[in-house]
Amino acid sequence: MGDLVAPTGLVTVVLASTGIAFSDHAIQAAAELARSTGNHLVAVVSVARLHGYALGLPNPGLLPTRAEKQEQEQERIVQAAIRRLKLLGVPADGHVVITRNPGKSIAKIARRRNAQTVIVQQATTSRLRHVLEGDIGRTVRWRVRPATVHIINGPDPPDKAPTNPSAAGMSES
Repeated sequence: MGDLVAPTGLVTVVLASTGIAFSDHAIQAAAELARSTGNHLVAVVSVARLHGYALGLPNPGLLPTRAEKQEQEQERIVQAAIRRLKLLGVPADGHVVITRNPGKSIAKIARRRNAQTVIVQQATTSRLRHVLEGDIGRTVRWRVRPATVHIINGPDPPDKAPTNPSAAGMSES
């Protein structure tokens, strides 16, 4: 569909989104963590949820499908994050993942690319939705041990991006 291809090079930092645009806070944290290591390359990943399928079969009559529309939006999110990282002097590559299980897919990419740090930008959700859909951050933490995982909930904090990645708005494992 798009021109983003799944890169395979080794990185130190994976910047992942659960389908929302990356905040300045997340971009700045990824850039600082990448600069603090010898490998400056950041892998940018956005997850498009797989919808419109039942029993593994596509829902007919959806042209284009909901997943295709969502993938196009996620490609724009990834491209924007790559541009912003490059403006900060940090090289980046990225792609979109279409999946039913975002946490598992983000962790798989982090392991494949040998990332030491994963930053996950996720939308703030209600407790009910959290219970029904699961804790993506917890899944990533469990699957990428001993790598460090930072979770950023919602949009930028009011004071914008702090210079310290472990500052307010980011939880760490």
